[in-house]
Amino acid sequence: MLILRSVSESDLRDLHRLSEMVLFINLPPDEDIIESKIASSLQAFKNPSPNLWENYYIFVLEDSESGEVLGVSMIHAQHGTEEEPHFYLKVGQEHKFSQTINTGFIHGTLKLGLEMNGHTEIGGLVLNPEFRGSKQKLGKQLSFVRFLYMAMNPNRFKPLVHSELMPPFDKDGNSPLWEAIGRRFMNMGYHDADVLSRSNKEFITSLFPSENIYQTLLPIDARDAIGKVGKDTEPVRKMLESIGFKYTQEVDPFDGGPHYRCPLNEIKPIKNKISGVLAFEGFDSKSSKEMLVAIPQKDHDFFALKLKVCAENGKILLDKNDVAKLDIPWGVETVAIPF
Repeated sequence: MLILRSVSESDLRDLHRLSEMVLFINLPPDEDIIESKIASSLQAFKNPSPNLWENYYIFVLEDSESGEVLGVSMIHAQHGTEEEPHFYLKVGQEHKFSQTINTGFIHGTLKLGLEMNGHTEIGGLVLNPEFRGSKQKLGKQLSFVRFLYMAMNPNRFKPLVHSELMPPFDKDGNSPLWEAIGRRFMNMGYHDADVLSRSNKEFITSLFPSENIYQTLLPIDARDAIGKVGKDTEPVRKMLESIGFKYTQEVDPFDGGPHYRCPLNEIKPIKNKISGVLAFEGFDSKSSKEMLVAIPQKDHDFFALKLKVCAENGKILLDKNDVAKLDIPWGVETVAIPF
């Protein structure tokens, strides 16, 4: 059985193994950092801080038969504060025209901006590459479980939900936009700058160009990376757009990856959530639909499954055979979202 749940201390080794499979800043291959993130998540699930930026929620996908963690995803309740602003490049246009020579141009521009009262951010989705392409849609489960939790606890998050997508990189893993702008003004590699920015953003405001950057002055590969996503990220972009997220005309100042947003209450899985008491009598597989269902379990602060569900008369009906191995608290109120 594949289960979705809140992270636990015992997941440290599995998360470290996942971190070594992909290059991902939110899950660095450092056991001390991962251990700190787990501790922060445990606190957020049990007793979230009124300072939303302190709350990180980590979800894992586990094969309950083997006990192996196959993937992870995260929510940061607020990304962007006065101490650690959220930086972006605004993508715009500037019109130029000369009457003397009767010639005009429309220049694409980039301008550094920052947000000090940021939005809720979803990110940190990592799935073991061996399990990509599964009929169970494991990546989608990891993504949607965050929306299930937000549907249950909207007061823990900001009204807007933000997502940053990975752009295309060159064959050596470098960011063309960083090589064209960042390296020239900060004299360091892309990955070094990205790591540093997680703990200290002063160098961005001090060294990054503050006025319009004309895209026509950039190499073609850098221009082509602005607002685009890499091949592996294309399914994520399509999924976000299908549930209400829209491109904000803002991109990451380091690599040009696009930023997407949607009001929390307009995200389709959240908007179409259902509530009811857990029950099994009257379940009809012919009229059932696949949903992610939150199921209270004493050993976890949050626990969910992808199941066939019937909803009627204030009840969320499950096939008892699907959950035979679990101690289901029948009659308890819960929430489910379409999958």
